[in-house]
Amino acid sequence: MAQATTIKGGKFRVLIGNDATPIVYAAPCGFTQRSITLNKGLEEINVPDCEDPDKVDWTGRDATSLSMTVSGEGVLAAESVDTWLEAFESIDSIPVKVEWEFPAKTITWTGLMHIESLEAGAQNGQRATLNVTMQSDGEMVRVTTPVTP
Repeated sequence: MAQATTIKGGKFRVLIGNDATPIVYAAPCGFTQRSITLNKGLEEINVPDCEDPDKVDWTGRDATSLSMTVSGEGVLAAESVDTWLEAFESIDSIPVKVEWEFPAKTITWTGLMHIESLEAGAQNGQRATLNVTMQSDGEMVRVTTPVTP
């Protein structure tokens, strides 16, 4: 049996784009944990049994929407605090890229997201922290790129 090919946290990146043409993406400093959640909106309907209408219906589900949530946390870094605050204050969604870099391929989602929440915290004698949540605004386009030898 072969072991799974895994990646470390540094190969799981959340990058914020600027307003240059072409967009330049950079990972804000300070994240120590990040996650993405892929959501599928579903609509439910009861599907009857045509031969026995008295049977309990099974629930059928139809996909109605897709979305992505990105969450991250880490230290409140001076190098990235302005990036986060400007993105939060923007009335427009911002360009975001999420990358999973495996040894043989990189999976990338690119699209627009809104900063939904920024939460900063601090305890006496400890470093200040920052938690960020972003929500997709439209399609997050997924591309898988094989590593070329």
